[in-house]
Amino acid sequence: MTPVAPSPPEPAGVSTNLAVPSSALAVGAHPDDVEFGCGATLAKWASGGCRVHHLICTDGSKGSWDPNENIAQLVAVRQHEQREAALALGADGEVVFLGQTDGELEATLPLRAELAYWIRRLRPEVVFGHDPWRRYRLHPDHRHAGFLLTDSIVAARDPHFFAEQDAAPHRPSALLLWEADEPNHVEDVAGFVDAKLAALLKHRSQFRSTMGIEDPEATDDVDEFRTRVRQRLTEHGGLAGLPAGEAFRLLKDR
Repeated sequence: MTPVAPSPPEPAGVSTNLAVPSSALAVGAHPDDVEFGCGATLAKWASGGCRVHHLICTDGSKGSWDPNENIAQLVAVRQHEQREAALALGADGEVVFLGQTDGELEATLPLRAELAYWIRRLRPEVVFGHDPWRRYRLHPDHRHAGFLLTDSIVAARDPHFFAEQDAAPHRPSALLLWEADEPNHVEDVAGFVDAKLAALLKHRSQFRSTMGIEDPEATDDVDEFRTRVRQRLTEHGGLAGLPAGEAFRLLKDR
């Protein structure tokens, strides 16, 4: 009998592959942040039966380099793109928009109550979001969205926070923060890279400003973007000896 080679050990301090949860909530500052941060993991989990929800904090109204942009139309387009991106990942949960003005998000008490309500209502087993402790982060919305999420998780789990809400307390089992300086967990996303790319490419309004795609009809521009995304997933997977991965800071309830 041919001996089976043992699996390579995980690098010290890096775990891999949570069990597929029954439900997950991904909280992004802007439309497209979720797909960049954890799109392939969401696609993997959705294929395994996880009910995936999106919650977007801002209206995306700054997401254009055109000074003559019709802002109301841009906001509507970005909401449509986000819903289409969720479908491309296989997500069948809710897509919620808090509607805060892009670039002006703050982790206020009223917003904490609103996000805590959605955590209580949707009752996700696992939550994803921006790591607010990332060093040298320039965009304030990403930082504030991260702190808003961590503050809201604490509030959502305890009954005396926002006790007036018509929703029972809920305590997620895990929080996965993308863009972490010190990731300690990697999800193997081999087989789901194309789903992540398909979801990202639904955000056509962001081709020029975010994705570096000057001409959406130019195959070379789109292929270059795909290559950059694949390279990043290769780098993340390498943290755990995987060909493709998404890396996070994993926080578990104790």
